[in-house]
Amino acid sequence: MEVLKSVKEKLTTFQIIILGFAGVILLGAILLMLPISSQSHTFTPFNQALFTSTSAVCVTGLVLLDTATHWSFLGQIIILILIQIGGLGVITVATLFVMLAGRKISLMHRQTMQNALSTPQVGGVVKLTRFVFKGVFIVELIGALLLLPLFCKRYGFEGIWMSIFHSISAFCNAGFDLMGAKTGQFSSITSFSDNIYATIVFSVLIVSGGIGFLTWEDIVTKRTRFKEYKMQSKVIIYTTIVLLVIPAIVFFFQDFADMPMKERICVSVFQAVTPRTAGFNTADYSAMTDNGRALSMALMLIGGSPGSTAGGMKTTTIAILFANAIAVFRKRNYANYFGRRIEDSVVKNAATIFFMYITFSMIGAFIISAVERFSLTECMFETISAIGTVGVTLGITPELGYISQIVLILLMFFGRVGGLTLIYAAFSRRDLYTSKYPVENIMVG
Repeated sequence: MEVLKSVKEKLTTFQIIILGFAGVILLGAILLMLPISSQSHTFTPFNQALFTSTSAVCVTGLVLLDTATHWSFLGQIIILILIQIGGLGVITVATLFVMLAGRKISLMHRQTMQNALSTPQVGGVVKLTRFVFKGVFIVELIGALLLLPLFCKRYGFEGIWMSIFHSISAFCNAGFDLMGAKTGQFSSITSFSDNIYATIVFSVLIVSGGIGFLTWEDIVTKRTRFKEYKMQSKVIIYTTIVLLVIPAIVFFFQDFADMPMKERICVSVFQAVTPRTAGFNTADYSAMTDNGRALSMALMLIGGSPGSTAGGMKTTTIAILFANAIAVFRKRNYANYFGRRIEDSVVKNAATIFFMYITFSMIGAFIISAVERFSLTECMFETISAIGTVGVTLGITPELGYISQIVLILLMFFGRVGGLTLIYAAFSRRDLYTSKYPVENIMVG
């Protein structure tokens, strides 16, 4: 016990977050391997169980095995629990159990929670955790109730379980579905492509999970007093609106022209929502134009917002880079939003995250393309979907070999825990040197 305590004291908060996610993934893989987790009551190969567990905990949605037809009811429950833990965050869930046990939350635990929820300060993090759990439970419950008429009308009593599963999967931006046994394996929710009600409910759940818990707090506490919102919340709300409206218009005029008008509108709106790490789809990506796929990949890379159930680079990252570009164009010293200056260190972090996501997704695509028979474009779509924890695919995931599966597993893990978390975990010691190198200019552009 003393040894464990000593090891824990030596770990940084970022290392604890990474080990927490890795531990849950491994436990989930072991449980999914068992015969009771599959409908055939046979052992599932470890690589397939690990891939599924990683995809669930990292709320991605990429699968080698169809969720509805391969996994038993118990297996589906395990997957749903992994999705819920991954969506909320391993550390957040662990904090809940500590609170329920009546134990005191240590300073180290509060600092870990601060990093897990991307909060600006340690103070109030326990209160925020309570708010998160209450909010998540209420939203997922409302989502399940709203989906009940949709699924029960089609599938009877079984629709209750399907409503619960899809509500949690949508809110957590996981993209796992149970439609394989109804409309064909790996079909996602394409059977609802022209259903306005389904489009609205799924979209609201996805966006609610992806805007971040701190934004939730501002909306609930300050309501219509938008001027009092934190700058981060304002940036997230504006960026989210832009990333929903403009892509929907582009998709409407660029793709789906052969669809009836109602279905065309529904699909265009949903395709603007789902690439931002949700993973559900109502359209066939392989049938989309090159421009449509390129726009989808851009949305997948951006992802959701900090401290949310979504992955990707985050809306704030792209917003900060945009603000910095505007500052350069106007020859200003600092990037700014809403009358507030953005520190240079934040701009550097955003640029680093952008570089890492682009680089890792390209390297992953090169590796998969080299070992498989698929084109680089197809592989790039797959790796961006993995690192953005999205889960949409051109249909090549089930055909990938062991090496490609490992590449996607690593990308999904990276995309969920975050690039800076991995960097800070690997280089936990700060540079203590106070001296500075001489300045010399270098031309760019």
